Amino acid sequence: MKLAVVTDSSAVLPEDIQQHPDLFVIPIPVIIDGKSYSEGQDIEADAFYEMLNTSKEFPKTSQPVLGEVLALYDDLQKQGYDTVISIHLSAGISGFVSTLEAIKDDFSGLKIIPFDSRITSMPMGNMVKATLDMNDAGASLAEIKERLAFIRDNVYAYLIVDDLNNLVRGGRLTNGAALLGGLLKIKPILTFVEGKIVLFEKIRSSKKAFARAEDIVGQKAAAIDQPVQFFVIHANNLEVAKIEKAKLQEKYPEAQITIGHFGPVIGTHLGEKAIGIAISPY
Repeated sequence: MKLAVVTDSSAVLPEDIQQHPDLFVIPIPVIIDGKSYSEGQDIEADAFYEMLNTSKEFPKTSQPVLGEVLALYDDLQKQGYDTVISIHLSAGISGFVSTLEAIKDDFSGLKIIPFDSRITSMPMGNMVKATLDMNDAGASLAEIKERLAFIRDNVYAYLIVDDLNNLVRGGRLTNGAALLGGLLKIKPILTFVEGKIVLFEKIRSSKKAFARAEDIVGQKAAAIDQPVQFFVIHANNLEVAKIEKAKLQEKYPEAQITIGHFGPVIGTHLGEKAIGIAISPY
């Protein structure tokens, strides 16, 4: 088996795999004031958040360009790959995995396996790393798929956003419109359920919301009978992310905790200043 791993630009990839020869990244378009940008190619997080504050229209995202996807798979086949695991943004946020399911059998001799991460960002990047590491170690396809499913089933993420309007306007928050009217003096904690962003709890203040999220990830980590890593992910809010990392490290001294950022695609939906706290098995 010669395996290629494909993901999309919403994944935050660990540095040690970013140049891996079997890794390929599909950019997701972000549209700002009518102009389309390719995440990770001609727009990065810092520039995006600057533009977000001055844009006249609400930014939008769309699925990767199908022609580019087909060209990539065709090129992978020409390079001698016979199997592709394609790990992508949650189907609860994007329809791209469904698109892949529809075209996966169009390539004779190339086995394409679409994998819905049911998440995004750093936890999805961790799934990509696990796949590449296992393939490098000689694991079988069945073993890799089993491990990926285990990791996905044991990823937990909690989001504290500064403003729900982005999620509601973009249609990415289940029952979001119903929440807006009662949010005065309420700081909601959001989470992923079956790949969809939903309300987890309503908390009375940001301080209490962060404390609650810190407790929850600790409880979830203790319940997983394997080592886990912690992620603190921010949308142009690095100072708060550093504070959260320090608090988590004090609370869980043995934990491996990494800070990362939400790129333009996820930043479009969560809005600036959002913070995510997540755990995942290795």
